[in-house]
Order: sequence, then structure tokens, then C-alpha cells
Amino acid sequence: MSSQLSERPKHELSKAELEELEEFEFKHGPMSLINDAMVTKIPVIISLRNNHKIIARVKAFDRHCNMVLENVKELWTEKKGKNIINRERFISKLFLRGDSVIVVLKTPVD
Repeated sequence: MSSQLSERPKHELSKAELEELEEFEFKHGPMSLINDAMVTKIPVIISLRNNHKIIARVKAFDRHCNMVLENVKELWTEKKGKNIINRERFISKLFLRGDSVIVVLKTPVD
């Protein structure tokens, strides 16, 4: 049923059909990776536009890739003269705005 909804123009869909379509896209489309990581509580690696990387668990997200993250480890490098320093910090809870996200990857399972 939901795959048929994706073929129809969105302005023709009722509110209930739009919600069903969004749920279908979260479970079967590109957002399924984030949805699976949220449900299984597997950490993800997120690359950001400011060249920082984040390793965290996804608590919630929306279609714009806005995310509520837990147990966040932020990693980045700083240049001090000729030296490159690897930096990191821990944040217990973080709201990440989706327009800063470049790519989201599942962490490798050991």
C-alpha cells in the first residue's frame, strides 16, 4: 500500500496517508539506517560540515536529519603552528541540526 502512495503526488494524499508514507520511507528509504540505529541503539558516526566527527547513539530524528543524540563523543583536529592536535570531548545529550550533517554511518560491529 505505502509503495503505491509514493507514486501519487503528495498534494493528493490525506494527512493519514502522508503519515503512512513518511513511516514507510523511514523504514525502507535512506532514513532507514538512522531508524535502525535508533531502534537497536547502535552508535553511529556522523561527519559534519565543520570537519568534526561525532560518535553517538540516536535517540530521535526527523526527515530533515535533525537528531537528538546521547553519549556523544565529538572528534576534531586543530593546527597549532606545525603541530596537529587531535581533540575530543564528551557531551551527554545533544540536539544536532540536520543542515550540518554530511553523512551518517553505522559503527562497525565487533
